[in-house]
Amino acid sequence: MFHSFTRFALRQCRFLGALLVLLVMACGPAAGADTLRIGSKRFTESYILGEIMRQVAEPHGAVRYLPGLGNTAIVFQALQAGSIDLYPDYTGTLASEILRLPGTATLEQINAALAPMGLGAAIALGFDNTYAIAVSDAQPVSLRALGDLAGQPDLRIALSHEFLGRADGWPALKRAYGLPQRPAGIDHGLAYEALAHGQIDATDIYSTDAKISKYHLRVLEDNQRVFPRYEAVIVYRLDVPMRHAAAWQALRRLAGTIGTQDMIAMNAAAEVDGKTFSAVARNFLSGHPGVSANGVARSDQRDNLAAMLTNAETGRLTARHLALVGGSVGAATLVGVPLGVVAARRRRFGQVLLALVGMLQTIPSLALLAMLIPALGRIGIWPALVALFLYALLPIVRNACTGLQEVPAGMRDAALALGMRPLQVLWYVELPLSLPVLLAGIKTAAIISVGTATIAAFVGAGGYGERIVTGLALNDATQLLGGAIPAALLALVVQGGFGLAEYLRDRKRARMAKFG
Repeated sequence: MFHSFTRFALRQCRFLGALLVLLVMACGPAAGADTLRIGSKRFTESYILGEIMRQVAEPHGAVRYLPGLGNTAIVFQALQAGSIDLYPDYTGTLASEILRLPGTATLEQINAALAPMGLGAAIALGFDNTYAIAVSDAQPVSLRALGDLAGQPDLRIALSHEFLGRADGWPALKRAYGLPQRPAGIDHGLAYEALAHGQIDATDIYSTDAKISKYHLRVLEDNQRVFPRYEAVIVYRLDVPMRHAAAWQALRRLAGTIGTQDMIAMNAAAEVDGKTFSAVARNFLSGHPGVSANGVARSDQRDNLAAMLTNAETGRLTARHLALVGGSVGAATLVGVPLGVVAARRRRFGQVLLALVGMLQTIPSLALLAMLIPALGRIGIWPALVALFLYALLPIVRNACTGLQEVPAGMRDAALALGMRPLQVLWYVELPLSLPVLLAGIKTAAIISVGTATIAAFVGAGGYGERIVTGLALNDATQLLGGAIPAALLALVVQGGFGLAEYLRDRKRARMAKFG
């Protein structure tokens, strides 16, 4: 039995080593000091602006684009930590949400507040994308201004989660207009469909949203000017103009080139015409913003589901997803098994330990990622790995503890009577006997991690979540399914792999018992 367990342990070590190699290969080379790292938030316009910046800068040096990193807090933290060098944002957001300045703050005042952080804001792109509240045209014609909402307490309002918590969002509106409603949270990409189907009555929008006219929405007038101006600018680390002089000079030529109608047309090209973000950016830079989908090369269009599931991009996303799952579950196994041993040996301490690892499961994934970014000082693969590692601990620790506790006391006593030391009893007797329960915990952790790993896309770590995040931003079912289906299939493959391993193990044991 000892030799069998030893062989198993060696196989596991080799397996974990292979996973680490896969992780390194899948992650690719790290961006060097000479690579300009561009980020963007998780909505259509930010994706497009990020693509424009990438295509403008790319001829002038190495560029790495990290799209859809999350909300304002996450992307700004990434900029502060040095994980990205610049990203597109808005003066109103910088002033009210980040710097806690008055909404009327000038760009000079914003830069004065950013400078101590080693950051700056420059290159006004030429358009203002302010917040607004919109309702369906089916609402009474008397509902024309934000103040009119105060007289309709039963109005069903659903707002994007970021808007609900922003200082310049719902709190400011509620205070200025005395609004009685209690709005629900909704993803911005889904709000338009909810309005169109009568599931909600009002939501927050951006003034450059292309779907305003498509869904025949009425934008409520902001009589008290609660919303400040949101002029699109590039937020950057102050060393960028020196480190990437040529790329920065190219980006400076974007100043004043994107008008409001240009931006609306580009948003429509992505959300309505189904063009890719890169194609939209390319068409704009070629002097034809918002070109109709008609006549555009097929490669500029988003793939249908079958093509998406079978293209080369799926292979890249699969490799990255496997690396995330394998690296996190492998690390959780190496840490979780010893913790399970401690929990089984020290019952009272074990209860505290199990409670702690169980509590980790209750932390929302995005909140955990947001905390890990400043803690680790970076975005990308490492925050994602740490988060997945923490989520994988519970089933491994719990099953290791349970498996050891279920070993018959007589087996331990017999081993001790033969002169074995406690560590030898653990290694030779208890761990081999508890192996089925332990493997069940590792299998559970691996299957759960396949689904949880989709959150990695929110911090630029890749995987199937890239498509899911993009699909949410565009309300594109094809993109969503293009990420969800491979993740579900991978979970089945992982479960099948563990099932096959258990079958082969049981079959080997049966042969050994038969032939003695």
